Amino acid sequence: MNIYFIRHGETDWNVENKIQGSNDIDLNGNGISQALALGEKVKTLGLPIQKIYTSPQKRARKTAKILSEAIQVDCVVTAGLEEMNLGRWEGLTWKEVKEKDIETFNIWYPNRNTEKTPDGESYEEVLSRSLATVQSILKEESQDIAIVSHGAVIKCLLCYINQLPFDQMKQFQTGNTSITIVDADHFR
Repeated sequence: MNIYFIRHGETDWNVENKIQGSNDIDLNGNGISQALALGEKVKTLGLPIQKIYTSPQKRARKTAKILSEAIQVDCVVTAGLEEMNLGRWEGLTWKEVKEKDIETFNIWYPNRNTEKTPDGESYEEVLSRSLATVQSILKEESQDIAIVSHGAVIKCLLCYINQLPFDQMKQFQTGNTSITIVDADHFR
C-alpha cells in the first residue's frame, strides 16, 4: 500500500513568501490550475488512489476536492494534517521575522526540533500529531490513498521515516501540488 503525500496548490501568500501556518488561506487562480493539472496527472499516470484525506485548511481542502472530482474518489477532511502553527510570525516573511524578532528567532532556529515558535508549535509537536493521524488513517485503509497536506507536515513525516533530524528537512522540500510516494509500512 502506498500513500501519495500531496502538498496543496499555490496561494497568494506562497507567491509573497509569507508564513501561512495556521492561517486559513485559500488557493489563488494558479493554485486552482495546479490542482486541475494534478487531477489530470494522477489520471494519466493511473495512480491507484482509492481515497483522499485532507487537512481542514482551505488551501488543502480545495486541492483535495478538485483532485477527488477528477479521479472520482471520496475525500475526507481530517484534523491533525494542518500546517505547523507558527504563532505570531504568521503573515510575515522569514526576512521580516529576522528583522523584527531576531532574538527569539535565534533561540528557536537551532532548537526548532523541540522549541516552539512564539505562540505556535515545535516540529516535534507537528510530527506527533501528524504521525498519529496517519497511523489512525492506516488502521482503516488497505489500499492506496492520497493525503493532501502542507510543506512542514510532509517534511516532518519524511524526516521521521528516514530517521533524520529536522535540521535536514530542507532536502524534502515540496513544491505546490507535488506528489511524494511513500510505502505505508514506514508508518506501521
